[in-house]
Amino acid sequence: MVQKMLDMAGVMPSDFVVDLGSGDGRNVIAAAKRGAHAHGIEYDADLVEFSKRQARKEGVSDKTSFERGDVFVADFSKATVVVLFLTPEMNRRLRPKLLDLKPGTRVVANTFAIGDWNPDQIATDVSGCEKFCTARLWFVPAKVNGIWKLPQGELTLKQVYQTFSGTLKNGDGTLPIAGRLRGDQVNFRAGKTQFTAKIDGNVMEGFARTTGVDSKFRANRSEK
Repeated sequence: MVQKMLDMAGVMPSDFVVDLGSGDGRNVIAAAKRGAHAHGIEYDADLVEFSKRQARKEGVSDKTSFERGDVFVADFSKATVVVLFLTPEMNRRLRPKLLDLKPGTRVVANTFAIGDWNPDQIATDVSGCEKFCTARLWFVPAKVNGIWKLPQGELTLKQVYQTFSGTLKNGDGTLPIAGRLRGDQVNFRAGKTQFTAKIDGNVMEGFARTTGVDSKFRANRSEK
């Protein structure tokens, strides 16, 4: 199950993996064996010390760190991958902090959901697993709520996690739109035009494709 979650999150040597409620350190150690730097936050001091000993035993102490701490107050904002195996209530309490992570950060959980934030991927085909065998993966979505000024008109968006809906208004009328985010990547259709773009704060930049022809566009989020 540990390997399945790390596979789903696509853990690479360039990642900084943080395990919230790291227990005996197995997720942290497994991530370090893939070359990533990994950090565990655990409230039980005995488990923290046990994890450090295990990391030394497995030869990955140089790529691992463990701290005794409260996951609700700890700073894990630099994580590129977050691992969870907590209760549903704890996951819900952590949701605001998770959604404030950098867009594209991967969050992977063993078994339990994060409230009504639907995962981007679910896997249940975990070989050799007998209990707690559902892996869930989320990509932290960029924030797109608000009014955007596009060359094609005024785009108004209302976001619910990684999905959004709204309207595009221009001289030809008002078009309904619906779209989806994967990290900082956004896709939506308005009428005959398909938009694919990247979000960087208050800037949306990408391509608008109409009848097979691509044109670059840049949009800014309005302050109003």
